[in-house]
Order: sequence, then C-alpha cells, then structure tokens
Amino acid sequence: MIKKIVMKRNDTPINYDVVHQKIKESGLPVVGHGTIREMVRIVNNIEKETGEKFVRMEMGVPGLNPPDIGTEAEIKALKKGVASKYPMMEGVAELKTELSRFVKLFLNIDVNEEGCLPTVGSMQGSMATFLVANRTDHNKKGTLFIDPGFPVHKQQCTVLGHEYESFDVYNYRGEHLKDKLESYLKQGTISSILYSNPNNPSWICFTEKELKIIGDLANKYDVIIIEDLAYFGMDFRQDYSMPGQPPYQPTVANYTDNYILLISSSKAFSYAGQRIGTMAISNHLFNRRYPDLKRYFSTDGFGYSMIYGVLYALSAGVTHSTQFGLAAMLKAANDGEFNFVEHVKIYGQRAAIMKKLFTDNGFKIVYDKDENNPIADGFYFTFAYPGITGIDLLEKLLYYGISAISLDITGSEKAEGLRACVSQISENQYKDLEYRLQKFDEHHRLKK
Repeated sequence: MIKKIVMKRNDTPINYDVVHQKIKESGLPVVGHGTIREMVRIVNNIEKETGEKFVRMEMGVPGLNPPDIGTEAEIKALKKGVASKYPMMEGVAELKTELSRFVKLFLNIDVNEEGCLPTVGSMQGSMATFLVANRTDHNKKGTLFIDPGFPVHKQQCTVLGHEYESFDVYNYRGEHLKDKLESYLKQGTISSILYSNPNNPSWICFTEKELKIIGDLANKYDVIIIEDLAYFGMDFRQDYSMPGQPPYQPTVANYTDNYILLISSSKAFSYAGQRIGTMAISNHLFNRRYPDLKRYFSTDGFGYSMIYGVLYALSAGVTHSTQFGLAAMLKAANDGEFNFVEHVKIYGQRAAIMKKLFTDNGFKIVYDKDENNPIADGFYFTFAYPGITGIDLLEKLLYYGISAISLDITGSEKAEGLRACVSQISENQYKDLEYRLQKFDEHHRLKK
C-alpha cells in the first residue's frame, strides 16, 4: 500500500495560516499561473507579515553590486551636466563605438557603429524590434518564439496586436530542430524568430549546429532573427571572457545577415536598475529597404525606421548618464581591464550547490541536457517534484519559504516544472534551503 505524507498545518517552516491568507488576498484564481511580479508581491506580503525570510528564486535580478567603473562614469557625466541635455536618439558616440568593438571582440562579428543602439533595457529593444521587424511585409503576421522563454515577450506582442506562434524546443534539439522550424516558416506568415541563448528559463544553450540551422532557414525564408543575449558569456562551460580571442560567444550572426542582437547590461554587468540595454543590427539589415514599412513610417529604411520611427516614439532617448556608465564598462571589457564573465561566475557556483540540494531531497532537474551534454550551471535552473504539477508545486513551496515561477507561463510543455533563479541566494541561506527541502520531502514523498 502506498501512503502519501501530507503537510501538517502547524508543521510548515512558514506560518500556514498567514501563507494561506496572503494567497487568498492576492486575488489570483490559481497562484501557479501568477506572473513573476505577482509572485514578488505575494512573497513580499508573506515576509512582511511573518518576519521570515524566503529563499527567493522567482525573479531574475542581479545579486551582485554593479561595477564601480560604470557608477563612477555616470557620476562624472552627471557632474558635467548631461542631465540637462536630451541624448541623441541613436546614442552617445562613446557607447556606439564601444558596443561595436564589444561585438567584434566577444562575438567576432562586424557591426557598424550606426547599427549599435542603446535601448531602455532589452525589454524596450524587443518591443522596438517587433514594431519594425513584424511590419516589413504585409503578407507576414508576427513572431515565432522558440520556447521556453521570457513570458513578457509574448505579452508585448499581445499588447501590440501582433500574432505569434511558439513551440517548446526540448524535443527538437539538434537535427530535429530543422523540420520543426521549417513547419512554421514554410507557411509564409512568420516575420521574426526570437529566442534567448543561454535560455531563460531553462538555461539550455544552442549548439553551433542548431544556430546554423536557424541562420540557414532565416536566409531561405527571409525571416529576421532576434537573438536575446541577456546572459552574455554566462555559459560557464566555456571561457568567453578574453577579448579578441576564441572561443567567442555563440551567435546566429555567423550564419545569417538577417539578425538583431539584444545585449543586456542587467545580468552580465549587474546594471539592471539603470535600465539600459543595447541592440546591434546587422549592417545588411540596417541598410535594407522594405517598401511595406512606409505603411507606418516616413521611410522604407529599416535602420532609420528603428531609430526615428520607433525608438523616438517609445522614449525619445535613453537616460544620458547611463549611456556613459555602460560605455565605460564596455570599454574596460574591450581593453581587457575588466573581466565581466569572472565577475558573475558565482552564479554558476550557486546553481551547482542548489541543484544538489534539490536532487538530494527528492526533486529532479527538468531541462537537464544540451543535446547529449549535461546542462551548464548558471543563472537559472528548472526543477520538479514527482507526482506534483508545477502550478501546485509553486503554491505548496510557499508554505516552506521557497519561491519560484511556473514553467507553465514560459511556453514550456513541462507542466511539472518550476524555474529557479539563483541570483538572490546567499551562502548563509543554504542551510535554510536544505532544511525546507527536507521538510517538503518528508511531507510529500510517497512511502510504501
């Protein structure tokens, strides 16, 4: 006979009644379907009421201090009076120069300075890209997302009224990716393809074979690839930290000229609060003309429409001082004076420890392979507990002082899984996490 041990009302690490009440007050019909920010709000309310600190894994925010290089450059710029001046739409010259150098030195790709643009975080970069890329051909309708992915990208398409399609890549790695992608592209309705590499939330990393497949199909079907490099260089299985020396950060730009690279400062440079990201538009695409763009913009030029048609309309520029901060960090990285990859390797170390704590206590890792190779330890990992769906697991873990998000909201077909972010976990929380996972396993494991 199999007996299931059920958690007891007075035996959970966090006060059962408080958690139950805060979940009820959230107004969410199903907590497991909550967005990242909704989970943040619930956990904040529970922590405030109980005084207990959660092991917080729900939100992908940097857990490290920003480099002094950027902060000091911003202060210097502010003291020079840039706060009283509107920044140029296309970005300050220093930033454009260093971004072009960065792309060459760390990806081995040539992008002219004119196509190197600041954005208000990569989130603005993706929205701006949708607004131009998805309007280049009136016969095409929208974006194909290679999932799992960041949920807000689809929200952006919904807000814009753009159609989109998606599929979970888990079962379509390697050569299998070609047929799956082509099944969508041959319909002739896809304008753009978006994916992140390394991937949020699964931390899978596309191989060169897979990137070539994506690039070749982009050429064949004239589709624009939006490559989200939010976690630039953070596949720690390789050392991508040396400027101008291989190995380089893998990119689809080696296989197609139809690309836009979104390069964030939030994670690799711990600069999330300053809301500055960048986009690098291929020279070919920047100068390309699409007659259908004139339905929305004053010109049919892709690059001009991006800068003066969309970025101007969205924010009229990126905060002046932050551009100088990011430019200084890029310059230091380009000059070999700042090893930004070494700066964030602690995330991989945390992930290795935390994954073992989970698997030692009855959990399993959901996305665990890149084709035939074990997945890297990095900013995120995915986990599940046998016999419990992801949305139920998310809610149950709140009673144990552990927060995450459901893979269900990321386009994943792995309904049993959750995404964990390691960035906010300190070493002194490992014992708490271990205890809470042990209690969860004690209460929920199946015993004969």
